[in-house]
Amino acid sequence: MSQLTTPASNKTVRTPRDVRGFWRVLLAVVAPLPMLFMGIYYLISPVDGDAPFAETVAATAADPGRFELMQWLQVPFFLLIPAMFAAAWVSRRTAPRLATAGGLLAVGGMSAGFFLLDGVVTPTYLVVHDGLDASAVEKFADAVEKQSTVQIGSLLFILAVTFGLLLLGIALWRSKVAPAWMGIALAFGGFTHPFMPGHLAAGAGLVIAAIGFAGASYALLHSANDNFDLPPLQR
Repeated sequence: MSQLTTPASNKTVRTPRDVRGFWRVLLAVVAPLPMLFMGIYYLISPVDGDAPFAETVAATAADPGRFELMQWLQVPFFLLIPAMFAAAWVSRRTAPRLATAGGLLAVGGMSAGFFLLDGVVTPTYLVVHDGLDASAVEKFADAVEKQSTVQIGSLLFILAVTFGLLLLGIALWRSKVAPAWMGIALAFGGFTHPFMPGHLAAGAGLVIAAIGFAGASYALLHSANDNFDLPPLQR
């Protein structure tokens, strides 16, 4: 914090410490991480995401350590909200409408999805880890998936990943704050994720999305603090 004494009033004016650089670098570091870790999750998974319940239970029983690791790989996914914000923020000045539409759809849908959907601990893992009755847990999981709030959360989550990241990727490309191919990677990796055949293709698509999010990192790291945000006010 700097201090300045004005001769006329003989009062000390205090300027808070400028932490814009901290937030700028922090967002740059965070941006590619959630999709990168989730991409690795899909790449090391032995089953597809839509595999039957019994098949997933059998795969978990055969290699429980891998599925425990897969849970931890999902933990950084909560950083997707600030990563989406970062992509919208760096594009907001030169592609304001696209950045705004993509940011609202992506951040809003992802926030609803995180709140309404299940966490990283899956029913199939609990069947193996805690010795629960597989048929009873399968019925419970099916009943949960049929709840209206869960279905709404799933829909908003998918819209955030597909159309939200599509718009953010186009905004990043149009804004020219990062190489154009990075914006294209973000748009492609997000929009195609639900349509990828199998867990390996899905994982590769998310790694491509992570490279796209690194475009936001590139823009943030090459931005001056004055372009990132306004300076702190004196008080």
